[in-house]
Amino acid sequence: MTEYGPRPVDRRLPTEEARDLLTLVRELAEREVRPTAAEEEDAGRFPRELFRLLSESGLLSLPYDEEFGGGGQPYEVYLQVVEELAAARLTVGLGVSVHTLACHALAGFGTKEQRAEHLPDMLGGGLLGAYCLSEPSSGSDAASLTTRATREGDIWTLNGTKAWTTHGGVADFYTVLARTGGDGARGITAFLVPGDAEGLSAAAPERKMGMKGSPTAQLHFDGVRIPDSRRLGEEGQGFAIALSALDSGRLGIAACAIGVAQAALDEALAYTAERQQFGRPIADFQGLRFMLADMATQVEAGRALYLTAARLRDAGLPFSKEAAMAKLFCTDTAMRVTTDAVQLLGGYGYTLDFPAERYMREAKVLQIVEGTNQIQRMVIARHLAGPETR
Repeated sequence: MTEYGPRPVDRRLPTEEARDLLTLVRELAEREVRPTAAEEEDAGRFPRELFRLLSESGLLSLPYDEEFGGGGQPYEVYLQVVEELAAARLTVGLGVSVHTLACHALAGFGTKEQRAEHLPDMLGGGLLGAYCLSEPSSGSDAASLTTRATREGDIWTLNGTKAWTTHGGVADFYTVLARTGGDGARGITAFLVPGDAEGLSAAAPERKMGMKGSPTAQLHFDGVRIPDSRRLGEEGQGFAIALSALDSGRLGIAACAIGVAQAALDEALAYTAERQQFGRPIADFQGLRFMLADMATQVEAGRALYLTAARLRDAGLPFSKEAAMAKLFCTDTAMRVTTDAVQLLGGYGYTLDFPAERYMREAKVLQIVEGTNQIQRMVIARHLAGPETR
């Protein structure tokens, strides 16, 4: 690293405890995550043991109440942890965000008895979660889902197929949205389904252009029977629970995007400081300096935007519009910055010998998951101009 190469992010954190936490996370990421990231992604290996280590270290429980084994950290801090992990390997940062999303329904809408029974193991017991909302025929139009849960006495039976499930087939529990009533949003209910439930199976993971180490798979529910004690919230409340979770989940994706963008910026800074052409580092050339300046500005702006939304959430204020803005801007930023990083590395940027091309491939998916960026624009516009007229 030269004098003008990449530096650790200068973070504004609310407490010394949070500062110590981010230092621990950065050291863990450099020791346990980054060294094998390229090899494991290329091989498509999911780091299950690493997630157990993260659980033991308290990093899968950060934004939840200490009463049930959570870390009691504000979202402002939790998201910066996610960013650091995503910068080392997106599969890990996104995995933490997805696990946190999977715990949201129980933590926010479960009874005290349900939380006491399940949350400690979910948050710190080595378990890994997944979130099941999308289906083969209902993605952006999630309220049209068709997976159905029917009740006989105290038992619910689930039948249907979920799609695009991160951790599908490797998770220990799934938060599942299923139809229990009529058509539309009001007929949907949330359930907590064990990963080893009889009748639950996973298809082969999707073959993706990036994030090959993170399994994304369809899940098939073939007469999966679960007790009513695993219903989360009231019957028909599931879609509202899902929307609540997605607002927070979008902030997780925004933080992941800035992590990937920061990693790409650091790679570009290191390369341009060392690469010599015409007798001097290529970072001396104004055209490239301007690219680096734009990349850094976009990363800082994205970080400020997601942290603003997180602070609203921490204060108990509405943040849905700001979460959509953060997801939109940060993921678009990740795509621009990673593309520029490949360009700055020239021919080397297009080879597997440098991580820039992996960052570029990974950035693309962040514009799609947790609601495409077209959906984010719809959400923002509704806050600004009201619902669309029909």
